[in-house]
Amino acid sequence: MKEQTVPSDNSAAVKEVLEQTDSFRIISDTFRNLGDATRVRIFWLLCHEEKCVIDIASMLEMSSPAVSHHLKALKKSGLIISRREGKEVFYRAGDTLLSNLLHRMIEQVMEIACPDMASLPQPLDHSHGVSGCSCEGPCCQSEHQAPDDPDLYNADQLKVIHEIHELLTVHMEKRWTVEELARMYLMNPTTLKDLFRSVYGNSIASHIREHRMERAALLIETTGLSFGEIAEEVGYSSQSKFTAAFKKHFHLLPGEYRRQKQKDQPHSK
Repeated sequence: MKEQTVPSDNSAAVKEVLEQTDSFRIISDTFRNLGDATRVRIFWLLCHEEKCVIDIASMLEMSSPAVSHHLKALKKSGLIISRREGKEVFYRAGDTLLSNLLHRMIEQVMEIACPDMASLPQPLDHSHGVSGCSCEGPCCQSEHQAPDDPDLYNADQLKVIHEIHELLTVHMEKRWTVEELARMYLMNPTTLKDLFRSVYGNSIASHIREHRMERAALLIETTGLSFGEIAEEVGYSSQSKFTAAFKKHFHLLPGEYRRQKQKDQPHSK
């Protein structure tokens, strides 16, 4: 019997992909984990808010054991993560590429609009996911590409992102995580990161770090504050962390920078 081939110039590449049965099995398992309407509702909820079992059960009018069953399946699939606070366990969607894509897919298919995503004509394209962390900056630097055109967002979204920018630049002594900012301004964390990058050109962490360094340089040049005081003023928990960040940015230690600026100043008569 004559072997039939796919009538395409890419038939060899297509065949190679088709042979990756394990990859298709993983995809199938992922969709199987969302093959229950209640489970989809729980996943969608956790994409927007961090909740404990009791809260989820109350919102969905379900029993706690039933919710726990669905949470176990979602967590096993890697779509949600949890954290313990005392005796209580809180759940939220994992900020991964897969979770983000499934969230967007649900909202596109069901035409469900998040409060902060109502104007988006299409789901955003992410090449990487970003998880919450306790790094120096207010968030991890996002490696995925956000839309370059701020016009994709509505006026209310842009107003919120400008308010967040003002908050971060005025109160440099405090550090907020993306999750905290998202809760404060009722915005999806991923949308917040995408919108900030779209408006200001880089991630929240990178952008605010530049502001911190500019502020620190001004304080070094114009005040007699100690480097420890300046570190605290611009949001660093220790002088050593501030020194390392300052040197990386200016290629000079704070002391060297101060001496250089003092040397460049004209002597008063």
